[in-house]
Amino acid sequence: MHKFLNTIYKKTNIVILLGIISLTSILIIQVAWIKKSIAIQHTNIAIHEKEDSLNLKQFSENTHIALSNVLAEITEHSQHPTGTYGAVKQVRTNYFTVDISEELNPFYLETLLKHCFYEEHVLQDFQYGIYDCFTDSIIFGNLIKYTAKDHYYSSNDSTFKGSSEQIKWKNDGHYFTVFFPNVEMNIMDVNPVTYSPWFFVVTIVIVVVFFFGYAITIITKQKRLSDVKNDFINNMTHELKTPISTISLSSEMLMKLDFTKEPDRLKRYAGIIFKENKRLENQVERVLNVAKLDKQKLFLQKTEVDIHKLIIEAKETFEFNQLEHDGKITLELHATNHVILSDQVHITNVVYNLLDNAIKYCEKTPEIIIRTSTDKKGLNLEFIDNGIGMNKEDLKIIFEKFYRVPKGNLHNVKGFGLGLFYVKMIIEEHGGTIKVKSEPNNGTTFTIWLPEIQSF
Repeated sequence: MHKFLNTIYKKTNIVILLGIISLTSILIIQVAWIKKSIAIQHTNIAIHEKEDSLNLKQFSENTHIALSNVLAEITEHSQHPTGTYGAVKQVRTNYFTVDISEELNPFYLETLLKHCFYEEHVLQDFQYGIYDCFTDSIIFGNLIKYTAKDHYYSSNDSTFKGSSEQIKWKNDGHYFTVFFPNVEMNIMDVNPVTYSPWFFVVTIVIVVVFFFGYAITIITKQKRLSDVKNDFINNMTHELKTPISTISLSSEMLMKLDFTKEPDRLKRYAGIIFKENKRLENQVERVLNVAKLDKQKLFLQKTEVDIHKLIIEAKETFEFNQLEHDGKITLELHATNHVILSDQVHITNVVYNLLDNAIKYCEKTPEIIIRTSTDKKGLNLEFIDNGIGMNKEDLKIIFEKFYRVPKGNLHNVKGFGLGLFYVKMIIEEHGGTIKVKSEPNNGTTFTIWLPEIQSF
């Protein structure tokens, strides 16, 4: 059995180790892939930016030439020709201004712009505006759209609000402006900011680690459950085997020997058989009671029970049958109302279980205190012992089924690990609560609260 369990433990550890290795490998591959993807993305962005930069530079040069040609054409037919040097200015990537000497006819300007832009391959939608300092007025032309089929044509697009909102006008001189709405103002505008790939990697890692941790927790719990069940099986085998062996030996003696002349000896062997059979019956009954609780088939037969009377009877029974080497049970019964509505059999079992534990888990002379008190809502019972105590890890799980506090040799303390599980279930079935305080080598205190009879 131990060899089989060791094999299970080894396989469990191997599964956990392989899971960690697999998770680590996946993360390493993902990180490497992300790094490579980021490097490729950066390279593509750099190439794209370079291409955009060259395209914008070419656009700016062609537009500047086209506008210079427009200005030259206007100056040639002007009554007051002026120099064209420095007249064309690029305010932004998609916004140009051209200084002129006199006012312009919008239709004439539009015709020149279309012709010069086409000549210089500035094949973009545009809108122009003319400012006249004499009249302090601004004239906007329609949005001029370009298509390969129709070339340039006027469009009354009511959704277009480009130049009127984005262009700042100066208040001196004559000039006209040209605005290209479809030309990006910033190269990075064509590469909108997106979420970093690392964000998704971190998210995936968190999710995977969470589920892996959850799986490890489940495996660990199953492993611990296997431990306590194995402990239960070993202890049950031991607990049942001892009375069966004793009954078998006593029965064999009765069959082989003639006790007609030794009635006392006959009576003694019969008593042993009866006592061991009763012990065996109690052990089986304890397991069956827990099974009933699990299947919710336990029906409490509640009657009025005097808890002080029950505790006094339990004290007398334990002092007579189980306490050795001058062990002592001290009663401090201070409850003013000590009658509760409960199932007498199960409440008696609760008291006996706690006293039995206090004696079994004591490596010196047992000294047990049972204390009762009354509060506004119910009855408090305290079972205080001077036993070996428990650490914090044990306190968290002592009420779980099959769990027994480790105490060196597996069988030096008898039991199935069902006592405290049974106690907690019974107390809760009665609407009460149970708490425990303990420290290693400083004893244990169980505190039970039960509703008084007035609460029902």
